[in-house]
Amino acid sequence: MAAVERLDSAEATVAAGRRLAAALLAGDGAGDGDGDALVIYLHGDLGAGKTTFARGFIAACGHTGRVPSPTYTLVEPYDAGGRRLYHIDLYRLSDPGQVDELALQDLDEPGVVMLIEWPERGADRVARPDLELTFAVAGAGRTVECVARTVAGKRLLAHKIV
Repeated sequence: MAAVERLDSAEATVAAGRRLAAALLAGDGAGDGDGDALVIYLHGDLGAGKTTFARGFIAACGHTGRVPSPTYTLVEPYDAGGRRLYHIDLYRLSDPGQVDELALQDLDEPGVVMLIEWPERGADRVARPDLELTFAVAGAGRTVECVARTVAGKRLLAHKIV
């Protein structure tokens, strides 16, 4: 199952992140503590909108503070709306083995949500995704393609998040 949306502004990208969070908070079984963590891959070139989308998602989940890019910290944790969220950026990794040092496998717990930018840098050391979002620059705006990889991902995508 896949869907594509045009995002004409940063505000539209934030709104797409908010829609995904609203679908999650609707309690449709994805990331609600019944299974492993909900894993969302964020693909795209630099400046394609991955972090902007994540900011909308994290804020809509209930986080009220600043949402910095995790480019330098690699992992930014959040407690939002009774959920543990991790915004992860693997861009600076030069070898997939460096993922082991981040202990991401320890974060894969029921009720946790992981937003992972540049997951391809972690190869097979990163948890498999429930959703894969691919952002691309399209003229003055962006596009996002969303592909569901699991039942949980299909439930979220059914909410017309894109």
